[in-house]
Amino acid sequence: MSLSAKTTTGILWNFSQQLATRGVGILVTLLLARFLVPEDFGLVAMMAVFLALGNSLMDSGFREALIRLENITQEDYATAFYANLVLGLVSYGALFAAAPAIAEFYEEQRLVDLIRVASFSVIIMSFQVVQVASLSRNLNFKAQLKASLPASVISGVIAVALAYVGWGVWALVSQTLLNALVQTGLLWRVEGWRPTRHFSWPSLKGMYNFGYKLFLSGVLNTVFQNLYVIVIAKVFSAQVAGLYFFANKIKELIVQQLVRSIQTVTYPALASFQNNDARLKQGYKKIVILMTVALFPGILFTAALADTLFQILLPEKWYPAVPYFQLLCLVAVMMPLHSVNLNILTVKGRSDLFLYIEIVKKLMHGLTLLVSFRYGVIAILLGQITISFVSYIPNSYFASRLLGYGLTEQAKDFGPALLSASLAALCGYFFIGITDFHLGLEILISGLIMLVIYLITLSIIGRKTVSLTVRFAQGIFSRR
Repeated sequence: MSLSAKTTTGILWNFSQQLATRGVGILVTLLLARFLVPEDFGLVAMMAVFLALGNSLMDSGFREALIRLENITQEDYATAFYANLVLGLVSYGALFAAAPAIAEFYEEQRLVDLIRVASFSVIIMSFQVVQVASLSRNLNFKAQLKASLPASVISGVIAVALAYVGWGVWALVSQTLLNALVQTGLLWRVEGWRPTRHFSWPSLKGMYNFGYKLFLSGVLNTVFQNLYVIVIAKVFSAQVAGLYFFANKIKELIVQQLVRSIQTVTYPALASFQNNDARLKQGYKKIVILMTVALFPGILFTAALADTLFQILLPEKWYPAVPYFQLLCLVAVMMPLHSVNLNILTVKGRSDLFLYIEIVKKLMHGLTLLVSFRYGVIAILLGQITISFVSYIPNSYFASRLLGYGLTEQAKDFGPALLSASLAALCGYFFIGITDFHLGLEILISGLIMLVIYLITLSIIGRKTVSLTVRFAQGIFSRR
């Protein structure tokens, strides 16, 4: 099978994986919201940053390093496996020891036991890094689907049952642990690699020299991504933090589905011709067009329909989260472009530039948060939107230096989809505001209106975009 066909197949399987697991995740989250209160999600939000940091330390960029190696050996796999296992144990020990201090910071003693139990997931996840890297190198996302989907279903069903019988926040903790445990077990079953006694210090040094910069970038990203939750929980309340965390969780389940699918597949695929700049640039141009033509309307249409969707799907206690969710969707609009530009740096082996960009962006996030938090949660979100658009400039600058694919050329590729989706979403939003139909009918009519406006506008101002999308779709069906 050619690389192009293999990549397309990989994208479809990974999209299926994301669609299935995220679909299950959305359903489980909506069900949990019926039995839990915002404060329960607020407690999870308080410890989320620390669990994410533990996972970042455990991984330390070894997965990306394994994927990028051109001539990988059993020794490389075994070295990464033992390194991740040791780092997982170190991460758990650090979280266990830090739990009382974290609880004291938030003035919430329940966090001590919650963190010490939930952080077991870091150790469990350390056993699957090599399996995921091996499957990703081979673009075998069908096998990953066989592991992730059952794990999401099993952990979700048990979590909902526990929430129903009154376990509260512990239902969310059990979901995290069970998902990690089941997924890891199934990955070991579908991926035949097993650790051997081989270990190489030179291999460790080589992977770490590449991966540690990604690790530091990941730590910065994790801290600043969760810094908003930390500030909201500390300055306002666990309930407000829970509303924000819930809105952000729903946004991530919906928005990051396609972004992660394409990014996960294209990284190992494009890394295979990392030294061919012309071919690499053409590959990324296609990715930008195809990602944005699907994601921009998906994100903006969801924001326009948010109020009606919340009324249909959730109890009234969650309605205050609607404006948070809508603004978070606007924050996410630039996500596909950020991911593409950072992916270019990783494929080209410039993890140093990756780290530099993350430092610059996080400084901007920190300064903006310092100014905005005193004016309330909405001001914090408006600051996030501003930084999301401004930080695209340094991202695209280095893509221009490395591939000659900068802001101006990228804007020509994604501009038609962004303008068309924005116009359609505004029309849908105002249509909902002036009508008083049954909620289900309101969703259906406004959704159709937005889709028609989007397709008509895109066909007028983005003929190149439509042409590429049609050819891509034809290529998919012709391979069936």
